[in-house]
Amino acid sequence: MALAKRVIPCLDVKDGKVVKGIEFVGLKDIGHPPSLAERYSLEGADEITFLDIAASQEARGTTRNLVKETAERVFVPLTVGGGIRAADDVHAALLAGADKVSMNSAAVHHPELISESARRYGRQCVVVAIDAKKTDLGWEVFVKGGKEPTGIDAIEWAKKAESLGAGEILLTSIDADGTKNGFNIPLTKAIVEETNIPVVASGGCGCIDDIYQVFDKTDCSAALAASIFHYNECTVKDVHDYLRERGIEVR
Repeated sequence: MALAKRVIPCLDVKDGKVVKGIEFVGLKDIGHPPSLAERYSLEGADEITFLDIAASQEARGTTRNLVKETAERVFVPLTVGGGIRAADDVHAALLAGADKVSMNSAAVHHPELISESARRYGRQCVVVAIDAKKTDLGWEVFVKGGKEPTGIDAIEWAKKAESLGAGEILLTSIDADGTKNGFNIPLTKAIVEETNIPVVASGGCGCIDDIYQVFDKTDCSAALAASIFHYNECTVKDVHDYLRERGIEVR
């Protein structure tokens, strides 16, 4: 039996505020992370993702106090990422209230971080975030908030991350991010078909139907969205209802 699909509001956090941009640039302030997280939790979010998007660029850890305050106000699983550079950072995020910890730049540069974190805390809480962009190489992995190309193929990296102990892939299409033109179906489908762990599709959601389309056309486990929730275009309950009406099993 297929697992129920998850709908996950995302909080991209910079300077203590939730922000939203297009293709990772042109950021606008949206609001206070704990307040927004609490609202989405009450509206029926299956999970919430909190990403400190400037931590890697600024070479610092995630804003722990803000994570703690956010975790105290939600009653659904919380994934936290940004600035995770060592297994001790994973531990600190879990202590602050995270249920899962997302790693991106550091995992690319130090893949042993994935295996060490999985060994110490269990692979169920290790999420490897992959920011991919179409280049001459195919779908290339980018790090440092989508600013730095790595020369690494996204599909090969997803397979390697799984083999090292990742329990989930958070896959963001940089090309689609913030465009509201829909998820990157070909990229998502390719990663899902080459791995055996849950894949969260991210980047490009502009309406409820985009979430339906990514579930209908790929076997991803979850869809992550920001703008449609931040700008009150719909609630998570609206999304759940829409999906159920079209035969998609949700939580």
